Amino acid sequence: MESEFVRGSSSVTRLEIHVCYKVRYCHEVFDFVEVKQRCQEIFFEVAALHRIKIVEIGFDRDHVHMDIVIRNTHRMCDVDKAFKGTSGRKLLKEFPEIKRKYFWGSGFWGSQGYGDSVGRDPTVIRNYVKNQGKGRKELSLKNFFQARNTIGL
Repeated sequence: MESEFVRGSSSVTRLEIHVCYKVRYCHEVFDFVEVKQRCQEIFFEVAALHRIKIVEIGFDRDHVHMDIVIRNTHRMCDVDKAFKGTSGRKLLKEFPEIKRKYFWGSGFWGSQGYGDSVGRDPTVIRNYVKNQGKGRKELSLKNFFQARNTIGL
């Protein structure tokens, strides 16, 4: 699948980027299906707001990979800030039990980020992103915290 070109008033570009964001302290919060699903929803909201196309998204236990198409007016630092800032704030607000247990008042995402051009044939990157975390068991937050409370933790 060939990426479409983004047309601006004076340019035609194809800027397809592979990005990766790691959870602070490497906590495996994406094992919880609710957190993973909500994070994905937030990322698509942010992408729509900033006119970014998410081609592929994949989660592993403590990080997320995305293959995105950006406009030539976007700066990567602003793209990272939009995705990480909005999602981190919303996730910690919507899942206070995650914040209490794992983040102790700090942010959701680690300060590092990864970005790289996918090149002319993005198929390899798209497959890599799509297959993140395949074959691992997902947990439910509700069941996890109820089980902890019944054993006195």
